[in-house]
Amino acid sequence: MCEEYKRLFEKKIGTVFDTNPHEVVEQITFNMDTLIKSINETGLFYEYKFIQRYVCSLMTKPFVILSGLAGSGKTRLALAFARVMSENIDQQLCIVPVGADWTNREPLLGYPNALKQGEYMLPESGALQIMMRALRNPQKPYFLVLDEMNLSYVERYFADFLSALESHQEIPLWEKPEECDSEVPAKIALPKNLFIIGTINVDETTYMFSPKVLDRANVIEFKISDDEMNRFLKMDMNVNIEIANGLCANMGQDFVEKSSVKNLENSELAQKTLISFFKVLKKVNAEFGYRSAIEIYRFIANAKACAEGMTEDEILDAAIVQKLLPKLHGSRKKLEPVLKALWGLCMQNAHTAEAIIRENVQYAKFPESADKIQRMMQTALENGFTSFAEA
Repeated sequence: MCEEYKRLFEKKIGTVFDTNPHEVVEQITFNMDTLIKSINETGLFYEYKFIQRYVCSLMTKPFVILSGLAGSGKTRLALAFARVMSENIDQQLCIVPVGADWTNREPLLGYPNALKQGEYMLPESGALQIMMRALRNPQKPYFLVLDEMNLSYVERYFADFLSALESHQEIPLWEKPEECDSEVPAKIALPKNLFIIGTINVDETTYMFSPKVLDRANVIEFKISDDEMNRFLKMDMNVNIEIANGLCANMGQDFVEKSSVKNLENSELAQKTLISFFKVLKKVNAEFGYRSAIEIYRFIANAKACAEGMTEDEILDAAIVQKLLPKLHGSRKKLEPVLKALWGLCMQNAHTAEAIIRENVQYAKFPESADKIQRMMQTALENGFTSFAEA
């Protein structure tokens, strides 16, 4: 391989290992307020508590799905956070545009060369390479961003990752010959310091996620209110995302450590709320299992520890809309009674009988969840069918 071609190739997919692995950045304790201020310096516009939800979701489980309107800032938030937390952007961040023709794992994990024994073909996406770098540097955070993740069937190209997220077993790659100088191992573990963020748009060109996929992630919806658009139109719209590069890299190690500690927060309010939602969701076979309950308790613990200013109701509201509601989809006949019951659970005691309309969301103790239920109900009434994912 000539030097010029090698240089261009490495620029596209990144070298397998860090170019400066011994460079040390003095580390400090992770601070949410400092992080959010650093992201805001880029000119991006996000609500403070929305970023808190995103960060605490990544801490809870390193797989987050960002859903919503095209152009609402999903990919930019993922990139801004990765950039602000990385010492070396080229080594710690991998952006992969998912292809509409992906039918297997090869675009992410590569494949052994059938024509040349002992050679493994690395994927051009760089996904396997960043996994190898993350394993070599377990104290640094690494970020794999899968853009427009639902352009192909996720279960086909991402099955190995979904399995490894739960089983914590290594992903088999190839039968590596004994005498082989390839850097690619026979099996690879999913690094605990690798954070996977998928963005999805919902339209006629995309595929719906199965409950299996949704159950393994926190799903954060991007929506733009009238007030937010009005404020945005009055702002300076010049955005320079590169300003964020490395601003909080000195908090990377503590962020990884906090993400590795699986603390649980088990309050009486959380117990009562979850069992109430479980009973209603079970009526349409959309109830959650033990895994989701544990992850909600982890989310609560992380939010209480790191998201200063979020009340317990706000934390539970975020958990409900990110973990419990995404699996809801079906006909009006099937979901209308359930949506009405869930609406009542979201409202304050004096307003449980209020009509499911936008104006009454203000009376909710869980306003984010109530707003989502109201929009799903409106869709069901207009179209006879509704889903968490909105076009």
